[in-house]
Amino acid sequence: MNKIQTFQDFLATQSVQVPVAGFILNLCLAAVLSFVLSRVYARYGVSLSNRRMFAKNFMLITMTTMLIITIVKSSLALSLGLVGALSIVRFRAAIKEPEELAYLFLAIAIGLGFGADQRVITIVAFLIICGITMLRKRYHSSGENQNLYLTVATTGTEKIGLGRITESLKKHCSAVDIKRFDESADALEASFLVEFNTFSSLEEAKSDLRKLNDSVRITFLDNKGVL
Repeated sequence: MNKIQTFQDFLATQSVQVPVAGFILNLCLAAVLSFVLSRVYARYGVSLSNRRMFAKNFMLITMTTMLIITIVKSSLALSLGLVGALSIVRFRAAIKEPEELAYLFLAIAIGLGFGADQRVITIVAFLIICGITMLRKRYHSSGENQNLYLTVATTGTEKIGLGRITESLKKHCSAVDIKRFDESADALEASFLVEFNTFSSLEEAKSDLRKLNDSVRITFLDNKGVL
């Protein structure tokens, strides 16, 4: 009987008062760190998606995670209830690249740390991770100067060759690096990492490419923004 009573007491929801001052402090710290994380991701990330729009979710995810952990950490029953709720509600996010998932995990980890009231270890770990990320980006030389993804495609029997496309780009780009090349009997598609120093250089390159063939299709995808 005592064992059953002990187990019931263990599962019982305990009415633990969370210190309001400490909770507000942790919430503010979580907001600050998630904001810094969003700026780091927007500046040092390499994902092709709109990083600034994606990074806006970090603060909400971090603060929500902290609120949940603060509430359920004092009760096993609430923790089990949270697991059951999450098994019913399915969260589906369009994660296109592993880097996006890594930053999401870091945002959740910040919320977990402050929710568990582990301020010092959370801040230290966050600073170290961000420092390593910035140093890696700074000293990583491969593809660092390219600031646009360019795709050139042509169709028809009079499709232009890869050599003519490359020569045309070299006139206006400070860096050209081919990443993909597909060719068939009636179509050609080439993808490049390129760097333009000015908007006028971009416009001139686009005009020269269109002069090569009337059927040419050009797609520019922003990576870091034109300088």
